[in-house]
Amino acid sequence: MLKVITVAWLLLFLGDFLSTFCYHIPQHVFGKLHLQVHHSPRQHYWHYAVISTDPNVLLDGILGALPYLFLALPLGFLSLGGVVLGLALGQFHVWWRHTTALQWQTPQLIGVLCRFLSITTPELHWEHHRNTTRGYGDIFTIFDKPGRVWLRQLRRWRYRLKASLALVTRI
Repeated sequence: MLKVITVAWLLLFLGDFLSTFCYHIPQHVFGKLHLQVHHSPRQHYWHYAVISTDPNVLLDGILGALPYLFLALPLGFLSLGGVVLGLALGQFHVWWRHTTALQWQTPQLIGVLCRFLSITTPELHWEHHRNTTRGYGDIFTIFDKPGRVWLRQLRRWRYRLKASLALVTRI
């Protein structure tokens, strides 16, 4: 049982790390797909987090889930049950963190437990929807501060890249 729990935690933690730093934050800087799909003021969060059939929404979800699926392969050799548990908990967390659209509030005891375990609550995820420069880490809040640093660095690189391209086009 300990192996199952360990593999599930590894899948969620490492998957959230990879998804945050290799997909989510770069999409905020260089891409448009995630911002249009997940941060559009015209969308209802419950709809596009759970039941949408829009191909762009599905693509954004699949791209965000790829790190978890990539890790599921090698971790499956350690514990298939741990991978299944991790993926199930990850999907449950996707649904749960979008319940703010239903006016649901996290009970105080669960909120305290989530803060202790550094788990993102629906209220914290909603903050990310309102301010896209904060609240990184879809599952674990521990990725927020390094995520902000990564966001600033990627923005610097984008600025330098645009300046370099502008200089080249003038020549």
